[in-house]
Amino acid sequence: MKRLFLTGASSGIGLAIAKALNARGDEVWGTSRDPGRVPQLPRLHPVRLDLSDPNSIDQSFKTALSEAGHFDVVINNAGSGHFGAAEHLSEAEIQSQFQILVFGQLQLMRLAMAEMRERGHGLIINVTSLASSLPVPFMAAYNAAKAALAAYTMSLQLELPDSNVRIVDLQPADISTGFNDAVPKNVDHDARYQEQVAKTWSAVERNMKNAPPPELVAKHALRLIDSTNPPPRIIVGDAFQSKVAPLIFRFLPQRIRVWGLKMYYGI
Repeated sequence: MKRLFLTGASSGIGLAIAKALNARGDEVWGTSRDPGRVPQLPRLHPVRLDLSDPNSIDQSFKTALSEAGHFDVVINNAGSGHFGAAEHLSEAEIQSQFQILVFGQLQLMRLAMAEMRERGHGLIINVTSLASSLPVPFMAAYNAAKAALAAYTMSLQLELPDSNVRIVDLQPADISTGFNDAVPKNVDHDARYQEQVAKTWSAVERNMKNAPPPELVAKHALRLIDSTNPPPRIIVGDAFQSKVAPLIFRFLPQRIRVWGLKMYYGI
């Protein structure tokens, strides 16, 4: 039995991971801004966590750690998105995305690493996104924040090559969840973007509906947890998004990458 700290356990990918861990007997401290939304299951302990509040992050992790005694695995999964033209993103909107998707995650990671380094082993899984390398139009702050967390994760992998504290970058492609329903939209600033915004959102919704379920990510997360030598990065999604597109785009010049993504989203 492993003990895990999992953020964003009340919906989507986090909920799927929490249920999969619970089903096999692991003990999970699962977070949500509203802990009442975390399912009432044996060995699943609801924890209130607000990633926009550094004090909440510190208190939530330390309280959960005092109950658990130690964490074998910490999964940075919780997040949010924002949809709107990059040209018109406010400083507050950008700061909010980076606090939740980067600074809050890094704060949790530092807390986890301090405890794991003291014990000499542990696993941290940072759930970033394929959007870190293949950006979604009109989600610039989300794309950039996920890219920042992915780059920070790789930097730690470079700096801790012989450490028994493993850090993995788990990058979901499109996964069928309620993520889009919770994404705030700010699309009324500029009529010049209206057609592109409408086409992009239509493509995003279509891709989401046709995407694999979050249980696919949960299955891969459990494999990482059970591995004695997990890979530094994995991409999870359908065959095209998780294998074909990243391979092709890796060797293309930026001009062709931009053209290809525009074609993919119909803009």
